[in-house]
Amino acid sequence: MPLIPCCVECGTHANPCRCRVVGPTVGFLAFAVAAAVEWPVGAVVWIFRHSKGRRIMHHPAAVVFPNISGIFPI
Repeated sequence: MPLIPCCVECGTHANPCRCRVVGPTVGFLAFAVAAAVEWPVGAVVWIFRHSKGRRIMHHPAAVVFPNISGIFPI
């Protein structure tokens, strides 16, 4: 039986329930896909250009997760 990730964010004012499930879960899945691609690329780039490699590896956490998670108010 496959394990399906489910992320819950409580205490938000984005909806009347003050709980979000869909946004953080989809954000996590997008983060995982982006990280699987960007972290190896960032590691290779880091060998030659440290700051650029760090930026590439930080991109899923700093940009992808917050943007995708913020799209869904539920």
